[in-house]
Amino acid sequence: MVGLIGGYCNFIGGLSGVIVPIIIGYLVGGSDYKPALLFIGMLTLIGLSSYLFLVGKVEPIEIKQC
Repeated sequence: MVGLIGGYCNFIGGLSGVIVPIIIGYLVGGSDYKPALLFIGMLTLIGLSSYLFLVGKVEPIEIKQC
């Protein structure tokens, strides 16, 4: 199960590595970089929000001795 989840996360990361440059190239169009910078800023805010609200508090795992 861990391998499946890890593979899924790596697939999404690789897919974004292909799609985001295509979107930025389309947004730049000729010479205006403002829409591309706004797009990257929006992705940054989405990532920050998901980290703050979905991940929650990160704590170390305590291993109990038997």
